[in-house]
Amino acid sequence: MIDDMQKNAMARMQKSVNTLKEALAKLRTGRANASLLDHLRVPYYGSEVPLNQVANVTVGDARTLTITPWEKTMVTVIEKAIMTSDLGLTPATAGNIIRVPMPQLTEERRREIIKLARQEAEAARVAVRNVRRDANTELKTLLKDKKVSEDQERRAQDDIQKITDRHIAELDKILATKESELLEV
Repeated sequence: MIDDMQKNAMARMQKSVNTLKEALAKLRTGRANASLLDHLRVPYYGSEVPLNQVANVTVGDARTLTITPWEKTMVTVIEKAIMTSDLGLTPATAGNIIRVPMPQLTEERRREIIKLARQEAEAARVAVRNVRRDANTELKTLLKDKKVSEDQERRAQDDIQKITDRHIAELDKILATKESELLEV
């Protein structure tokens, strides 16, 4: 019973960590990264689909993404989707290939992106702490219903705290990596 609850809490905390990783992958650094366009959706035969389902996205060189649509008609649609996105990128089309050069980031823009990264990390920390709170509430309910002893409840709370600390440390490490990546010129 307690083990299941701890496994559930750990799985939910890990989801928060994975969500942070995905959110930070979308934040632009100075280098080209194919995952930068993962969240981009394009209209395709009446429905919105992810860009990677209608085109091949590769890294041409350190500062260029190359997009090769599988259908020639998708070139203008993909180009428009990139232009209207919040990424601040300007695609260049050559036949059926779309090249997206990554402009150099200014110091001010780097600071803004770091601020966004810190906000995302804080939201993930809050989510992890909420999971801890839920687990502790569940433990108190079990204790009140006399399904566990006070010692078992205390040990389980300590274990939940250790799991929480481990996940928060992982979030901090991910944020520090992203910050150093953003600050390198």
